[in-house]
Amino acid sequence: QAQHTAAIRLHVPLGEVRDVMGPGIREVFATLQAQGIAPAGAWVNHHFKNPGTHFDFEIAVPVAQPITPSGRVIHS
Repeated sequence: QAQHTAAIRLHVPLGEVRDVMGPGIREVFATLQAQGIAPAGAWVNHHFKNPGTHFDFEIAVPVAQPITPSGRVIHS
């Protein structure tokens, strides 16, 4: 069964992953709170390809319903 998520997709140099994780997670949760939507589970990272010099990944939080995209946070 498909799972709705609220997510931010990022493409950053390997050395910057730690710098973007916390703010990205907080941004997704703030968007959910602003829309009155509760998380339906724990946040996850979805990696789109094996990292070389850059990480191409998504910070995502499962939700029970679609969200309205806001800033960098999208429905996926």
